[in-house]
Order: sequence, then structure tokens, then C-alpha cells
Amino acid sequence: MKKIRFMDVSFRDGFQSCYGARVKTEDFLPVLEAAVEAGTDNFEIGGGARFQSLYFYCQEDAFEMMDACRRVVGPDINLQTLSRGANVVGLVSQSRDIIDLHAKMFKKHGVSTIRNFDALMDVRNLAWSGQCIVNAGLKHQVVIALMGLPPGLNEPYCHTPQFYLDKLKEILDAGIPFDSVAFKDASGTTTPAVIYETIKGARKMLPEGTVLQFHTHDTAGMGVACNFAAIEAGIDIIDLAMAPVSGGTAEVDILTMWHRLRGTDYTLDIDQEKYLEVERMFIEHMDKYYMPPEAKEVNPVIPFSPMPGGALTANTQMMRDHGTLHFFPEVIRNMREVVAKGGFGSSVTPVSQFYFQQAFANTVQGPWKKIVDGYGKMVLGYFGKTPAAPDPEVVALASEQLGLEPTVQDVHDINDRNPDLGIEHNRKLLEEAGLPVTDENIFIAATCGAKGISFLKGDKPMGIRYKADVEAEEKAKHSEEELKVTSHGNSLQDRLSDLIKPAGRSNLSGNYMVMVDGKSFNVVIADGMVMAQSIASGAQPFVMPVPTAVSAPQQHRGTPVMPSMPGNVFKMEVEAGQKVEEGQEVAVMEAMKMESPVKAPKSGIVTVVLAKPGDAVSAAQALMYIE
Repeated sequence: MKKIRFMDVSFRDGFQSCYGARVKTEDFLPVLEAAVEAGTDNFEIGGGARFQSLYFYCQEDAFEMMDACRRVVGPDINLQTLSRGANVVGLVSQSRDIIDLHAKMFKKHGVSTIRNFDALMDVRNLAWSGQCIVNAGLKHQVVIALMGLPPGLNEPYCHTPQFYLDKLKEILDAGIPFDSVAFKDASGTTTPAVIYETIKGARKMLPEGTVLQFHTHDTAGMGVACNFAAIEAGIDIIDLAMAPVSGGTAEVDILTMWHRLRGTDYTLDIDQEKYLEVERMFIEHMDKYYMPPEAKEVNPVIPFSPMPGGALTANTQMMRDHGTLHFFPEVIRNMREVVAKGGFGSSVTPVSQFYFQQAFANTVQGPWKKIVDGYGKMVLGYFGKTPAAPDPEVVALASEQLGLEPTVQDVHDINDRNPDLGIEHNRKLLEEAGLPVTDENIFIAATCGAKGISFLKGDKPMGIRYKADVEAEEKAKHSEEELKVTSHGNSLQDRLSDLIKPAGRSNLSGNYMVMVDGKSFNVVIADGMVMAQSIASGAQPFVMPVPTAVSAPQQHRGTPVMPSMPGNVFKMEVEAGQKVEEGQEVAVMEAMKMESPVKAPKSGIVTVVLAKPGDAVSAAQALMYIE
């Protein structure tokens, strides 16, 4: 009977998939210790979103978290982290010296192995980072990034077994050093048949004894079947998680997979009674955290998008917070076209966020009216070469809107020339802020930007969502005004005009749910405009002016500057009275795990600034006006 090893990813990908990576270290360390005592010797404990999230939301230092994990597990347990190739643990690609510093710092703080992937499968993005990992004395696990293509797309090569094996051959031909190979499907959309053929083919290509590992999510309900296909094809290690962060958007549960292997030629070789106890303990320790319902759901539409489990809950929670969750089904539907026209990169961070942001923009603003910054730079080549050529019309739109020319250059060369990247630049930022110049602080500044500097200066906002907080929010929400009207044959526009005319209403700004002939509409009233979107149908929104009889929404001179999507204002780059040029960056929004610039739609003078950093704004809410 063959013993299948597993890596417990509960404390990194489980947290990311179910809680948006926002979990306090002190709450899981006792469970980590208990899991070691139960027999687990292989854990994923950091990297990916579990680096930035600690500084952004948890009031903690990621390096201290890694040190604490190493102290708990002892010297012999494998502690593994996730790296995004040239992006390492951030959402923007880095210069070579920062990529090298990443490996050195993670080695210093107790990491054994770094799993290294590139969403575009551009082997150039794996070569330098992989060499740095090995040079630092760490084990390098190189990744083949998997994804099932949405049905109906006319793409015969990308994301087939032959495509993946060709990419593996590129890695071998490039001489990239590695200790093991992972086949990583962040969206859980690759079919068991493709997984089987890919791993079977890789076994034939690689030297005997090469360790192969498989990673998938259960978002589409195929996790158990895909794990078993990988096992039958010759995989050595599979990624699993423990309840409450298993199943749904996360990985298959350890006990579930143990049960699947009963009576077969394979076994996980665990003491199931011990794991029952550890999972019970884990459930108790995580009970105070809010888990959105979609985190535990199997969603059959995910293969039609695809949407990775590690990003889904972060995005839906952001939409829930900003009153736009009703857009989610339409956004998922629009992702299919966005993936195809974007060049078929694997739907995993950061590319998954580019897809989601563009699909959201296409849903709210109309198809391809606005090219979001990350997606535009991707199709133009600034993150590497996409698996297939992006749609030429989309490339032309991106070039025009972003003011950038397409490129085929190595992203490392581009970034090494950028004076705002690299060790020296971040050293100066620390000195200007009066902060200690350590390697750790340099890396925090480089990967976390202004938020990292703020953290080091003591500005540590709390962004963890606890059950008690959500319950309080729900109570407040139920007390908000709900407006119900009957159309009597008139159009929704007519009924909205009637709705907003009543005398005595001095301030109508806000979000409303409006019922018209039994149909639900989300209505946003802000800055003299009404934006309505059908909740049920996913129809395109319409915008209409508030009648002048309403005195509360103040009219401002000039052209409104609108965010590309709802989110939080991260930075305001201009102030009232300032002259700006068309295309100039005037603000930065934070939404869907990404920072997105907002650019001036015209040249002129900023007449008024209506939002400040930290404000939550809707897609229909003007940030400022330019005249």
C-alpha cells in the first residue's frame, strides 16, 4: 500500500480562502502545536496574502509570525511559504535585489521551502527567483500553474496537458534549480483527466525520485476527484486542510481524503482519532472569526469563470462591504471573456485579481469602456508574456488608456531600471521616515508600500472581521430605511423621480433597495446622481440626474472623477485648487486586494475634493470634480 504524504495548508491558504488571510497568530499557534503532535510534519504557514495581510489588517509582523511558528514546531518540521515569482509576496513585481532579499529573509526567519509560481507561466519570472531561493539555502518548489478553461472558448492548446508539459520542459531547458515540482490549481477548475495526463507525463520527463506535489481547491466540488486522479498518476504529496478551513473555497479536508482512500491501494497513514481531536480544537479556536457563507459553498459556476478560492471570499466580502454583492453573478459570467481576451493566464493572484477587476468594470461601466490598470499592464506585457497573445483590440485600448506601449522585455530588466523600486529606494524611504534601516524593514517597505511604512511608524489599523462585529453591522443594516414603491405602469426612471421629490428630505445620499413591481433594484444616490442596478437580472445600470427640487445633494462645478470600482480611498494625490493634466493620477483606490490608480478624465482645476483616505466609496460616488 502506497503512503501518500500531505501538506497541511490550513494556516496559510485555508486562512486566505476562508477569512481573507486575517487571523491572529496567537489564535492558531496552539492548534499548530497539536497538529505536530498528531503527526503532521509538513505545513504551509506564510507567503501569499498571509504576508501583507498581517501588516494591513492584523496589527502583526509577518517575520515575527514565522519565527513563532518555527519555535512551536521545532527544527525538523518543513515550514513552507508561497511566492509569486517576480512579485514575491506582494501584488506588484519587484527588482532583482528585492527578490533576492525575499529568499534571504524567509530563510533567516525559519522557512524551509518556498513554493514559487508565476500566473502567466513565463519561465523568465521563475528563473531569477528560483535561483535566489536555492542560493539562500532553501528548498525550491517550482510550480506548474493549472487552470481549467471555461467551456465554449476556442482555445485548443493553452491549459492542456501538452501545454503544461511544454512549460515543464521550458523550466528544465532553462536550467532552473529545483527540489520538487508542484502542480497548483488555485481555482479548482482543472478536470481530473487533465490532471492525470499532466502528472503522468511529468513523471516520464523528470528524473526518478523527483518529488511531485498537487494543490487544488474544492470551490467547484471536484477536489476529492482531482486529488485521487493525481494520486493514481503518481503524485507524492497532496495539499489538504483541516476544518473549519477545509472544503468549499479551501482545500479538501484531511479526514475526508483519508476516508476516500479507505479500501484502495493508497493511504494517508494518519491516526484519524488524533486528527478528529485537532480539528475539534481548531474549530473552537476559530469560532470568533466571521466566515462568509460562500467560503463553505460548492459553486458550480466557478468552472465557467474561473475564480480562485483564495481570492473569491476576499472579493465577495469587499463587495458585501460596499453594497455591490448583487453584481457578483454577472461579474463571474463576464470573467470568461476577460480570461480569453487577456491571453489565458492562470487565474491565481495577481492575475485573478486583474480578471475580476476587469470583469467588474465591464459589468458596471459597460463592456471594455474602462481598462483597469492591472489588466491593462498585463495584456501590454508588463508582468511577462501571457500564454497566448491577448486580443489586439484590448491591447490597443489598454495602450491608449494607460499611455503605455506594449513590451516583450523581461520584467526584471524593466523593474531594475525603475528608480522607485529596489533596496536603495526603500532604504531612503525608511531614513526619511526616521525608521530603523534593517533588511526586514526594507523588505516590508518594498512589498507593502506606504502601508508598510505606516505600520512601522505605529499606524496599525485593525481589519479582522469577527462574528460579533458582523452581527452588529447586520443589526444596523436592518434599521436602515427600505423604500418600496409600485410602478403603476410607469418606467423605473419615472418612479425614481417620484421617489426623490418628496419635500422635507434634506439629505437623500445613501444606498437603497427599491421594489418596483416585485423586482429588486439597488439604488445609489450621491452627488446629484442616481445609479440603479437590477439585483435579479444583472441588467446594465443606468444613471439619471436627481431633480433640482432636491436641495441636499450639493451640485459641484466641473466634471466628476469617478472610481473605477467601489472600495476604500487609499491615497489622495491632489487637493482643491490644484491644476491637473488629463491622465494624471489623482487618487489611489484599494479594492479586491489591489491598489488601483484613479486618473483625471480631463485637464483643469480641481474645484472640490469629496473623499479622504480611508473613506469607503461606491462606484457611483465622485471623488472630486475638475473644471
